[in-house]
Amino acid sequence: MLLTNIKCLWGLRDQSLALRGVELAVLPCIENAYLRIEGEQVADFGPMQQLQHKERSGLTFDLSGQHVLPAWCDSHTHLVFAGSREQEFVDKIRGLTYAEIAQKGGGILHSAQNLQQTSSEILYEQAKQRLDGLKKLGTGAIEIKSGYGLTTEAEIKMLRVIQQLKKTAGIPIKATFLGAHAFPAAFKEDREGYIRLLIEEMLPVIARENLADYIDVFCEQGFFTPSETTQLLDAGRRFGLKAKLHANQLHNSGGVQVGVQAGAVSVDHLEHIGEEEIHLLAQHSTVATLLPSAAFFLRLPYPPARQLIEAGAAVAIASDFNPGSSPSGNMPLLVALACIQMRMLPEEAINAATFNGACAMEVQQEVGSIAVGKKANLIITQAMHSLAYLPYSFGTNLIESVILNGQFIPD
Repeated sequence: MLLTNIKCLWGLRDQSLALRGVELAVLPCIENAYLRIEGEQVADFGPMQQLQHKERSGLTFDLSGQHVLPAWCDSHTHLVFAGSREQEFVDKIRGLTYAEIAQKGGGILHSAQNLQQTSSEILYEQAKQRLDGLKKLGTGAIEIKSGYGLTTEAEIKMLRVIQQLKKTAGIPIKATFLGAHAFPAAFKEDREGYIRLLIEEMLPVIARENLADYIDVFCEQGFFTPSETTQLLDAGRRFGLKAKLHANQLHNSGGVQVGVQAGAVSVDHLEHIGEEEIHLLAQHSTVATLLPSAAFFLRLPYPPARQLIEAGAAVAIASDFNPGSSPSGNMPLLVALACIQMRMLPEEAINAATFNGACAMEVQQEVGSIAVGKKANLIITQAMHSLAYLPYSFGTNLIESVILNGQFIPD
């Protein structure tokens, strides 16, 4: 396949470290470009004048006026779930807080009850349908967490569904064990008992079946304390799982410190952080993954993207697609929110949603940028004057087509 007369070919990068500081605003491009795909990979690209001296073969597509970007890398989702929670949406409008909804049996515990009663087959079909929709919006790699099971049987069921998606989805998928998402009602007065269940019963099965790449904990007031989080991350490490972390979503919970100390690949959310946490992230390799659509949906403060970028932290953005606090995996909308509400430049937001997102899943050698030998996972926009038009015109779907593994995906 040969793409010709590309107005701008963006995201040309062949490196392994996440972007920081001023480099996050650099999105390398070639104007009036071509790109050649062989099999599933990018084989060649450059200015159109260079193509005059090369043999043309295969299907050719003229993209005059259109832009080409790397596919989105969504590094934080809860894509496998059962049922929706629109009643909680109404409760929030009426003034109930996230914590108040959880206290009356809603929130995570409600999703857990639904999932426990749903078969693996139905969970897989629903998740596959969601993922197919996300791919049409340009998502070319994704991380999926468990955490809506909260029993050994249901958590393992979720992770097996994620493994099935890995085999069939055709894009890189990372699986994260989030059994420490909340304390089930049966363990409300026995926190230590549930932590023992996670460590002594769930983790051995997960390790034996190789069901997860990461372990995650919801380190937050009313959920898991910093000491409990450390205990669980240490246990996950013993079973071969790298750390990720839900940190500082509702309060300055100490999660950033715990995550950095544990060498977490990423700490995610960060709506409530201060100078200490910003400085810490700037000094370490842990990626700060921001989830602006969750802040939008819950009417929380947005994470301080500008301060993190200017301090030198590695910043990614992800969708947090889940039924309770971010029922959307629309990455183009997420890029617009990052620009509008967190004052990220379009180039910063796109880098954060592609290359740095790939780094937050450790798949940057495969996807996240355009380079010879990487997967041909690409977004082709409609004709537009500039890259800034993509987040500017946030209510319009400006993605004309998506290529995954070197093939156009069907509309």
